[in-house]
Amino acid sequence: MVSPVLPSSGTLSPLGLDAVRLAPGFWGDRVALNREVVIPHCQEWMEREGWIGNFRGEPPRKGREFSDSEIYKLLEAMAWADHPDLPELAATVARAQEADGYLNTRWSGARYTDFEWGHELYCYGHLIQAGVARLRAHGEDELTEVVRRAADHVCDRFMDTTETCGHPVVEMALVELYRATGAERYLEMARRFVERRGLPALGDISFGRAYFQDDMPVREARVFRGHAVRALYLACGVVDVAVETGDAELLKIVEEQWERTVARRTHLTGGMGSRHTDESFGEDFELPPDRAYSETCASIASVMLAHRLLLATGDVRYADLAERTLYNVVATSPALDGRSFFYANPLQVRVPAEPPEGLNEAAEGGLRSPWFSVSCCPNNIARTFASLPAYVATSDDSGVQIHHHAAGEIRHGGLLLRVETGYPWSGGVTVRVVEGGAGRVSLRVPAWADGARLSYGTVERGEVAPGYAVAEGPWRPGDEIRLELPLRPRWTLPDARIDAVRGCAAVERGPLVYCAESPGDEPALAGVAARLSDPVEREAGGVVELDVDAVHRSPGRATWPYGDGDADGGREATLRLVPYHRWGNRGPATMRVWLPVAD
Repeated sequence: MVSPVLPSSGTLSPLGLDAVRLAPGFWGDRVALNREVVIPHCQEWMEREGWIGNFRGEPPRKGREFSDSEIYKLLEAMAWADHPDLPELAATVARAQEADGYLNTRWSGARYTDFEWGHELYCYGHLIQAGVARLRAHGEDELTEVVRRAADHVCDRFMDTTETCGHPVVEMALVELYRATGAERYLEMARRFVERRGLPALGDISFGRAYFQDDMPVREARVFRGHAVRALYLACGVVDVAVETGDAELLKIVEEQWERTVARRTHLTGGMGSRHTDESFGEDFELPPDRAYSETCASIASVMLAHRLLLATGDVRYADLAERTLYNVVATSPALDGRSFFYANPLQVRVPAEPPEGLNEAAEGGLRSPWFSVSCCPNNIARTFASLPAYVATSDDSGVQIHHHAAGEIRHGGLLLRVETGYPWSGGVTVRVVEGGAGRVSLRVPAWADGARLSYGTVERGEVAPGYAVAEGPWRPGDEIRLELPLRPRWTLPDARIDAVRGCAAVERGPLVYCAESPGDEPALAGVAARLSDPVEREAGGVVELDVDAVHRSPGRATWPYGDGDADGGREATLRLVPYHRWGNRGPATMRVWLPVAD
């Protein structure tokens, strides 16, 4: 099975890249763009910045202490995409490995002297994930040999210590290597890394040990906290360990942490992380739109975690959050041409940003950048899009479950299904049987889709509730299953405890969050307030945009912005909303998702 996650047990089993092929459409187009543009773009920039040259020993060493991990993410993307440049890049990496398996271009002369910030085990984690991808997609070769030697080195060095890494990821990587090879020591090493975190295992820092999730043991935590990417990567590893060791109590703990985090610490887009200073979750309901960090990597980690929990439990809510996050953060990061990226994904931008020239030293900003001094996000996008088909569908003893509605083909056993859809722009999903067989076909009905309808053959089931719409086989070639999802624009109001957006509302349509954008010479959004009338749909180049009634208030000549509440009543206007994932493609702009509601 060619898949980034292959648990040995669970409610559902993934269908990998060898079973799911995406056709042109929303996600198929992005997978193709990834292979043709994003992967070469990342490779070109890492060569230009000298990060690949580090493995050739070209002095002086370039990049941050964790830049090795970016080459490994690129290798993983190449492995899933069967990219022809992989063997040469893998050989460059292999030549830098030391005799005992150690591999790091930054710390070779001072091994394991900075567990808080050194990222050595973090880099191994991404190297191992690349090796697992290559092993499953291609088989044994030079890269997989490098990975086995590195993983064995980690086990030899850390099995009987109390040390761990300030940035989790090696935990889930080791479990996946165990799944791919059957070597028990990798699972045991991962389990020990999980159990020793929070004892504490790391030194204190100015942000506090919660930044590393080292303030308390995993089993005592009740919510995700600290650095968002670290927290979510760790949770992925914890789920993997729980599943492979049969630790139902540990799995339940992560489910409860996820539930509280989604209910209180997650943005409307599915983005996670509210604070720029330490890239962390805030407190409950601390969700400011303009200061939302919502890092692209955190959203990718959130999708990875939701997918693992979906496989373990079969609970549809995990697929619902994964869909929200994929459409509204993961798809937002890359520009439409695949050559620039958002690192942070705020829900409001007050001042138009000028386009960065070349390398961007900052993680924030109102425009996408071609590259960053810390370029974790572009390479994370590359490996995620390359493996995306493996997230689409699963199977169990009853048949096939389609979690993400994307055009393409799905094979399971003798059954071959062709999915045709214009989703998310239109709500029709048709599943055509190309090769027949037995089993149920279940299609996810999102939580927002009240009034969805299912029909197949002579069966007209009518309305189906959110969850899974189930069509019963056996199936013959030519049979069709039709799901109609109602894609009506809807106003969404925030919980009153989110004080940063109290008195505001947002618009969603299907899985998409919408925003107001003001590029170029268009009026700024500071004085805009929306009326909660029904949005009007407008088709523009195959994209559905929305018009809403609004009021534009002039700043006038006031000399003091406080008073008794009297203000300019404003002028009536129509405000155009665009899908959030498309904002920022027309140049510098102000933007906001949460719109103040007019009196």
